[in-house]
Amino acid sequence: MKIAIASDHAGFEVKEELKPLLNELGVEVEDLGTTSNASVDYPDYAKEVGEAVAHGKADEGILVCGTGIGMAISANKVYGIRAALAWNEDTARLAREHNNANVLAIGARTTPKEEIEKIVRAWFEAKFEGGERHERRIEKIRQMESAE
Repeated sequence: MKIAIASDHAGFEVKEELKPLLNELGVEVEDLGTTSNASVDYPDYAKEVGEAVAHGKADEGILVCGTGIGMAISANKVYGIRAALAWNEDTARLAREHNNANVLAIGARTTPKEEIEKIVRAWFEAKFEGGERHERRIEKIRQMESAE
C-alpha cells in the first residue's frame, strides 16, 4: 500500500513523526510536502494528496494541519476524494468502515499527541464494511460529485 502524505507548516512536525509509524505498518510513504515549519497554504498540499489518490498514484492519503479542518475541506474538493477529519480512534475507524474515506485528516494543534498514533493505527486496521446501506450512501456522494 502506498500513502501520499502532506502537511502545512502547523502539521509539519506531526507529519514527520508519522513517517516511521507508517513504515512500521508496512506502508510505502510518498511525502508531498511541506518540508519545514515555514508558513505555507494548506489547500496546495491538500490538492496534491487528493490528486495523487484520485489518479491512482497513491492508494490513500494523510493530511495534517493545525485543526485538520482546512485540509479536509480542501481535499474534498478533488473529485473522488472522501476526506475525513478524525480526532480519535472511533472517528478514524468509522470513517473507513462506514464512509470508505480515502484520505485521513488530522489536527496537529487540536489532537493530543498520544491520540495521533492511535488514530493512524485505527485507520489502517479498519476496512470498509460495504453492505447495501453504506454502498448506497457512497453512491449518493458520487452522484453529488458528478452533478457539478
